[in-house]
Amino acid sequence: MSDEFHFSALEIASLHDRAIALWHREPDAIMELGNVRPDAPSFVDLVLSQHRANFDLWHTEDRARAPRATDYDLAEVKRAIDRLNQRRNDLVERCDAQLLELLRFSGLPNPGAELHSESPGLIIDRLSILALKLYHTEEEIARPKAPEGHRERNRQRLAYLTEQRDDLVACLDKLWAEVLAGTRRFKIYRQLKMYNDPTLNPAIYGSAQ
Repeated sequence: MSDEFHFSALEIASLHDRAIALWHREPDAIMELGNVRPDAPSFVDLVLSQHRANFDLWHTEDRARAPRATDYDLAEVKRAIDRLNQRRNDLVERCDAQLLELLRFSGLPNPGAELHSESPGLIIDRLSILALKLYHTEEEIARPKAPEGHRERNRQRLAYLTEQRDDLVACLDKLWAEVLAGTRRFKIYRQLKMYNDPTLNPAIYGSAQ
């Protein structure tokens, strides 16, 4: 494997945090990662794009929960959620595909190794969601004029979420170390969503008949 490739779950979690803070300040900002080629995104670029899909999905879902949302609003939000979910899952698969391509040059993953049930891309997706939960929980702790007990409840929530992310970061780094050692392997698990495919969703193809 190329010595230029460096994998760190802790750095991925840090990237998630920095991106969320930036996007809340500047919704259309693009993080400068250096040497970005649009035609050949790096692994970090894919991680960041996948995270952006989760970021947009989080805030789009909030629109659906607005008390004054109309039926039209809800229909538009539902379509947007479907599109973002598709992008989110596609990018998880692309992250895994790029990792497997990098591993291939070293004859890895070892086909005889024990199979891990969750791929790195799926774990990175979970880390992305945890980063969003952490950010918004911290917002609630700092919320002006919050009801009594609100801050304390959210401090407890923040502690739980922090522990969960620390555990997941350690698990991802351990998985990667075991893959490199040839004692563990992973596959791409295709999501095979049906709702966005006009040939598989009867609500779509049935309406055209």
